[in-house]
Amino acid sequence: MRVAFVHASALHGWAMLLRSSAAENLCESAAFSGVMPLYTSALLHSEQVPPLQSHFSLPSDQMLFQGLGKSPNSEIQRFPETPAVARGNSLAFITNPLRDSALNLGETITALIQTAGTPSPVSSVKKGKITKNSISLSWQEPDRPNGIILEYEIKYFEKDQETSYTIIKSKETMITADGLKPGSAYVFQIRARTAAGYGGFSRRFEFETSPVSVAASSDQSQIPIIVVSVTVGVILLAVVIGFLLSGSCCDHGCGWASSLRAVAYPSLTWRCGYSKAKQDPEEEKMHFHNGHIKLPGVRTYIDPHTYEDPNQAVHEFAKEIEASCITIERVIGAGEFGEVCSGRLKLQGKREFPVAIKTLKVGYTEKQRRDFLGEASIMGQFDHPNIIHLEGVVTKSKPVMIVTEYMENGSLDTFLKKNDGQFTVIQLVGMLRGIASGMKYLSDMGYVHRDLAARNILINSNLVCKVSDFGLSRVLEDDPEAAYTTRGGKIPIRWTAPEAIAFRKFTSASDVWSYGIVMWEVMSYGERPYWEMTNQDVIKAVEEGYRLPSPMDCPAALYQLMLDCWQKDRNSRPKFDEIVSMLDKLIRNPSSLKTLVNASSRVSNLLVEHSPVGSGAYRSVGEWLEAIKMGRYTEIFMENGYSSMDAVAQVTLEDLRRLGVTLVGHQKKIMNSLQEMKVQLVNGMVPL
Repeated sequence: MRVAFVHASALHGWAMLLRSSAAENLCESAAFSGVMPLYTSALLHSEQVPPLQSHFSLPSDQMLFQGLGKSPNSEIQRFPETPAVARGNSLAFITNPLRDSALNLGETITALIQTAGTPSPVSSVKKGKITKNSISLSWQEPDRPNGIILEYEIKYFEKDQETSYTIIKSKETMITADGLKPGSAYVFQIRARTAAGYGGFSRRFEFETSPVSVAASSDQSQIPIIVVSVTVGVILLAVVIGFLLSGSCCDHGCGWASSLRAVAYPSLTWRCGYSKAKQDPEEEKMHFHNGHIKLPGVRTYIDPHTYEDPNQAVHEFAKEIEASCITIERVIGAGEFGEVCSGRLKLQGKREFPVAIKTLKVGYTEKQRRDFLGEASIMGQFDHPNIIHLEGVVTKSKPVMIVTEYMENGSLDTFLKKNDGQFTVIQLVGMLRGIASGMKYLSDMGYVHRDLAARNILINSNLVCKVSDFGLSRVLEDDPEAAYTTRGGKIPIRWTAPEAIAFRKFTSASDVWSYGIVMWEVMSYGERPYWEMTNQDVIKAVEEGYRLPSPMDCPAALYQLMLDCWQKDRNSRPKFDEIVSMLDKLIRNPSSLKTLVNASSRVSNLLVEHSPVGSGAYRSVGEWLEAIKMGRYTEIFMENGYSSMDAVAQVTLEDLRRLGVTLVGHQKKIMNSLQEMKVQLVNGMVPL
């Protein structure tokens, strides 16, 4: 067995690779030649082995070793979020080489990896002011941040009550936890997050709140007097409150009764039958969000529209950023309410980093401003590696801005069209897995997206996909795919479940339907769902049981999952956690992705536009090829005996490759046109 030491410079660590097969052609040493933006082509083995030792620190993102073995283009990758498997002092990987003649498919590579891709734990925490109900803490940045610290997550709970905990997010190195019990011990743990993900939690730090003052209760002889006084006071209070409430029915909080209440109870604010004791706003935030109870350790989405003042929702969930901290570099897009730009953000005490900036154009209405910032109020509640991250907002100066993380590759549909046929099936499934993971998180929080589509998924340079576009009322007004329905309102018909179109019933199950369409978009490299069919034809066909055909070269297991997502009965569709689990199983067993949907199945399920596109619609092969903008191949078809439309209708994908049509995009365009003609030849569509 040979050993290869690989310097993982891009990951700030070292990796040692061991070849476990009999082959001895792995180099004694190999240098890192960089990390390419590829996704998964090697997977952790899933057999039952002892858990990973604590000294391993794997990055949360994908990892690629390149230049191993005799082949200079060899690639070995780790799929993110799969369970680490230890064998003694090493990890076991199952590889699925892309271009490595030195490695066999399924060959086991054992890797010992120690890397600092994520921040090291916070090592020191200092206590500040402590009261009977609050504890203030501060800490230093991790010794090895390994990047820009984006935020800290503070987890705390009452001692011996670990299952009931609270999470606080902070951009600063200090927090105050309030709403605590007097004279009680609390345990705190802190971890930092960079672009590579969260580091490990710090060790546990224990602090105790101040006890209740004993002076007032030390004299036991006063207890009977106190009991009697309290009893009398409660009775009198009940009488007065009853009197005041009866008065409020007449004056609605105005006049003499209002004045009497203000004198008798200055600590209460009255609003026509509704009262709320004044308290510290931060303490209130710990337990209630505008009337919504927040349980410790449980995160639930809160609709910003439930706030009387939309500005309160923005400042509740989004951090205010000074405009002077932002540098706008260039415009990368435009929308109905303004522009989208790329730029840089420099926060005090932090390094500058790239961001995306949405601006609200001059002359906006108050409703436009409310809708614009509503997206920030929604986005600010989410914290997941597959959800676009909100950095903050600018509301105190103009232009009003929303600042988010920057995704280098832009929208997923455009990116796939530009890179048609460039990725392996495993890489595409990795993208789908990320989207499903983000949607599972949203579903668990009780948030329904309603506009899930590849155009609303952003992708970064590491091929990590993130769900975006949360301001539905604004997004749909600006969405070219949205169309008005007979019940009013705009809906993206091609991505929307039938019950949502018919009854405007949007649920997590309708998001699952949309996810199935996204799967189809990804596997077809950004092709438009239902092609050029009209929205009304799409609605009619779906209602009659027709479904999109399998994309070319699509694994049967993936297409079956799409069909499951498109079940008419929403209760029969899989949940997002089930989808994530299914994709994980496929990823861990690459051989399950080798069985493709056969051509006859694609024909029987194909949807076509209702205009004449059959072989009879074209007078010659040349006219047909020109119509689909493939006229360059006319001479090749004629030279190889495909001189009539009847002959062309029998062409297969292998025939195209033999003819020299090697570009995947051209193959798809020709085959899709042929499939449409075949369907018309067998007298139209066949429902599922």
